[in-house]
Amino acid sequence: MTDATNGTGADRASSPEPAAVAVTPGSTTPGSSTPATATPRGATAVQDREPVMRADNVVAGYLPGVNILNGCDLVCYPGELIGIIGPNGAGKSTLLKALFGLVNVREGAVTLQGEDITNLKANKLVQAGVGFVPQTNNVFPSLSIEENLQMGLYLRPKKFSERLEVIYDLFPVLGQRKGQRAGSLSGGERQSVAMARALMMDPKVLLLDEPSAGLSPVRQDETFIRTRRINKAGVSVIMVEQNARRCLQICDRGYVLDQGRNAYSGTGKELADDPKVIELYLGTLAKDVDDAR
Repeated sequence: MTDATNGTGADRASSPEPAAVAVTPGSTTPGSSTPATATPRGATAVQDREPVMRADNVVAGYLPGVNILNGCDLVCYPGELIGIIGPNGAGKSTLLKALFGLVNVREGAVTLQGEDITNLKANKLVQAGVGFVPQTNNVFPSLSIEENLQMGLYLRPKKFSERLEVIYDLFPVLGQRKGQRAGSLSGGERQSVAMARALMMDPKVLLLDEPSAGLSPVRQDETFIRTRRINKAGVSVIMVEQNARRCLQICDRGYVLDQGRNAYSGTGKELADDPKVIELYLGTLAKDVDDAR
């Protein structure tokens, strides 16, 4: 996996774990005066925490013999907000769906806190602690806000009152309008309901598929702020996002996908400041977002 500052890809398969913190040339490693060098793709960083979720060399696709993902790697540690960006057709949403068992993983593995969850059914993944918010069709429009939240906890109905209090603390507007039909809400409000419903099961990790898609700039900002707040509350978040610059501003680490493979990785700031990432991706992605509006 390529660090934001360097990397070739020849040795990607030689190491199972990407760097948790990328370093730049001229910086120093913690506790040392020795200059650090950029971490090339495939290099391993010492990490004393077990990943909450990771994907290793994932190959996946929708049709037999046609792969969308061609060896993707990803690691998310407890409490992290991970951003996944890349051009249209890079496989970003496919990767998220592969993590959630909605796309068949043909090679590689997906693990949750060390347990293999590759190709598990969605209901089993929800029970295990994985929440997923799809980009579209993510609410029950004929149900009220509170009924939507109740659907999110159908596996643990006895905890409904307890979780509802937590959710209304995170989303106070939903509590004020709990009886309103979800189908009458704006796009940003529906996104809030979808996120809240996924959080009802108190997941270990929340997967968000382009949460700002189709929203006005103001609603996009609200969505990013809300996502960061959810993360600060202790939920690990893996977010696919087309608004690359804004995504990199709030994420702890990011991955750039291209043609179903990892192209670059690093902290959000490193990726946002890297000349190659800017030249190859950020300008194109900004245009994609403008065209979608």
